[in-house]
Amino acid sequence: MNKKNLLLVLIVFLSIMSGILLGNLLARHANGTGLSRILSHSKVDDLLSIIKAQYVDTVNIKDMTEELMTDVASKLDPHTVYIPASDLEDVNSELEGSFSGIGVQFNIQNDTVMIVSVIRGGPSDKVGLIAGDRIVRVNDSVFVGKKITNEKVMKKLRGKQGTAVKLGLKRHGTHEILHYSITRGEIPVNSVDIAYMIEPHVGFIKVSKFAQTTYTEFLNAIATLRNQGATKYVIDLRENSGGFMDQAINMVNEFLPAGRMIVYSKGKAYPRSEAHSDGKGSCINIPMVVLIDEFSASASEIFSGAIQDNDRGMIIGRRSFGKGLVQQQLTLPDGSAIRLTVARYYTPSGRSIQKPYTIGKSQDYEMDILHRYQHGEIDNKDSIHLKKNSAKYKTFGGRTVYGGGGITPDIFIPRDTSEYTPYLNKVINYGYLYQYAFQYTDKNREKFKSIKTWQQMEKYLDGQDLLSDFVRFATIKGVPANPKQISISKRFLLSQLKAYISRNSLGDSGFYPLLYKDDKTVRSALQSLSKK
Repeated sequence: MNKKNLLLVLIVFLSIMSGILLGNLLARHANGTGLSRILSHSKVDDLLSIIKAQYVDTVNIKDMTEELMTDVASKLDPHTVYIPASDLEDVNSELEGSFSGIGVQFNIQNDTVMIVSVIRGGPSDKVGLIAGDRIVRVNDSVFVGKKITNEKVMKKLRGKQGTAVKLGLKRHGTHEILHYSITRGEIPVNSVDIAYMIEPHVGFIKVSKFAQTTYTEFLNAIATLRNQGATKYVIDLRENSGGFMDQAINMVNEFLPAGRMIVYSKGKAYPRSEAHSDGKGSCINIPMVVLIDEFSASASEIFSGAIQDNDRGMIIGRRSFGKGLVQQQLTLPDGSAIRLTVARYYTPSGRSIQKPYTIGKSQDYEMDILHRYQHGEIDNKDSIHLKKNSAKYKTFGGRTVYGGGGITPDIFIPRDTSEYTPYLNKVINYGYLYQYAFQYTDKNREKFKSIKTWQQMEKYLDGQDLLSDFVRFATIKGVPANPKQISISKRFLLSQLKAYISRNSLGDSGFYPLLYKDDKTVRSALQSLSKK
């Protein structure tokens, strides 16, 4: 694997790690009385007081305390984390099920904030913002340039419900700046990205995280697909870094007969807690498969582990992340919090999914995914390295499974590198596929108004010379055409371009059906479901 590919893997891994730190919370807030009993005066407090009172120079005790808290948390396991008070609201909002904002999805291109889509019925939709608008002013101040970041944009656009933000917009076809005042409102955070009929009688549901509303969203997806004729399901948990454990438990319950173990957890000061199915699920006898990969973690592993250990469905993909630690969020008196590991969870057969780690050495732990790529596990099942002498366990039906490092799938699907070329790497690394798709959508918005489904979009795009047009675009950007490499990567390039263009016009309902049309893991799932 070359350095650029390794860099891509590392970037994706770090983003997933940030998601995992949000995951698997059994309690959102500590009991105030219980926490106050734990907290007590210590010599650390004495030291800080002495420094504040007697140290020769003036120092910022608050900053010193924050650094100390972060450092202490880093001396523990890889998933215990300290959250400053200033970050807590933003960190929590990702799993809350909603947040307050203006209701747009955006992307930064050419130092400008581009509105990719407007959430239907949200504050921006109500005042007339449309996809393709460029935000150039916020609250009467210029808001463009190289210093603009995703974090800065979110801080400007999000805010308390009922407050207003003024935007200055540039719109395709108009020369003047358009001015809008938008009152922030509640914006839903969906965790079921899409639910659609991937083929006759087979419903496909992609769950991106386990948030507070995931189970409700999942039930709605099941009901919708059942009304469309679904009698089998594919549950896609790839790149799902986890979230609330109760949501995963509730989802598993829909597929298991009464009395089956789903998961149990225990810790030093955390008594054993078990979850069992109640037999009231809506899909107990319906065939299903689960898709996972190396970025499926935490609550995703609870779900897939329970399905596998109960022999309820096939697990397809690649070995999951291996995060089996339970965090409890304890709110500290100053409004900050610590997400402290208090227990481990175990699958029904007794497996601990947690991969090995050394206290205080999170760097080695964080490199595990990269090491999997380096030694070939992502490309070859025989290269899977579990902890030596990993204990063997038995599923409900007597099959052998192993603990000590994630969920190993029943059917392994290697990464497909047959279409990888240096040309493809460059246009992906530089973001040119996405940039081209946005510009193409922007130029054709009038035409796309009559296109309502991904099938209609695919038919239209198949009649266009997308590849040649993209190659010209990439050449202008500085990536010269390489006919041989483009020929090798042609199918992948076109698949990505069509999917991104469709997403810019139709949202996720137009994106995933095109993206997954030739996906090997999805095809394997459909083949598995077609067998008796």
